[in-house]
Amino acid sequence: MVEPSFAERSVINHKKYLQNGRVVTSPAVNITDTDVLTADGLVFGYDYLVIATGHNDVLPKTRQEKLSQYQTEHEKIKSSESILIVGGGPSGVELAAEIAVDFPEKKVTIVHNGPRLLEFVGQKAADKALDWMKSKRVEVILNQRVDLSSASDGSKTYRTSGGETIHADCHFLCTGKPLSSEWLKGTVLKDNLDGKGRLMVDEYLRVKGRKNVFAIGDITDVPEMKQGYIAEKHASVATKNIKLLMSGGNEKKMSTYKPGPDIAIISLGRKDSVAQFPFMTVSGCIPGLIKSKDLFVGKTRKARGLDPNLVEP
Repeated sequence: MVEPSFAERSVINHKKYLQNGRVVTSPAVNITDTDVLTADGLVFGYDYLVIATGHNDVLPKTRQEKLSQYQTEHEKIKSSESILIVGGGPSGVELAAEIAVDFPEKKVTIVHNGPRLLEFVGQKAADKALDWMKSKRVEVILNQRVDLSSASDGSKTYRTSGGETIHADCHFLCTGKPLSSEWLKGTVLKDNLDGKGRLMVDEYLRVKGRKNVFAIGDITDVPEMKQGYIAEKHASVATKNIKLLMSGGNEKKMSTYKPGPDIAIISLGRKDSVAQFPFMTVSGCIPGLIKSKDLFVGKTRKARGLDPNLVEP
């Protein structure tokens, strides 16, 4: 959104790397013991099933539509003098930071309905992120919600639950998305959901009580931070176990998944970041070298057998 050309390298069609498979773009609406049914009426039989539906997010379906959306959002940022970010989690913080660095003349405000930014990490990391925001003149309002309808008349003045008024030419909603598990309540896995709508899995990442159904990523009840690199670790374990089972291997040799220490890196613009490691929390350009320059896009492309630097045609 801040640099649309970056999306040319980071938005990848699955068929670019999934040479020996089929990609179907349609919501799954039901699962039986043998099949997956989609909203388009298609039925797919399975020997093994992996559920990786993560969180609900309304996004365009095609690559070109996504690129166009990023360009539109970029124009919105460029043409605005003041910008409101609703939500102080990782997405809101990273977006605010990028705008503050690339467009230092713009007034950026974050409103977060919580006691501190980045509540998924520790207090030290949150404090460092807040200090960085203040150094870039980003206004941070905590413990308040924003009534987005208060500016629906085109007034560009938003009201908060604390009675404050914020002038902003545009806003971006960066609040948490609900888990994409509601659809599972009408399937054979309805009893495998916990009270938060997560799929309960065993140490092999199989849905509990199922021999051939796995779940990975945010939708699992594994007690850990929900992050992209962790979802990739889940995928690696599930892959090994499915290969073993497909080849008739001994179940006792299946790979187990154990949550690791809580590690998080939040990018703060192009050079800085705040990083939380098991025994220390650091901020600045040193941890920024790990993530901020490339946001792991080159690494992700390389892992899928693609040129890390190539822009997709």
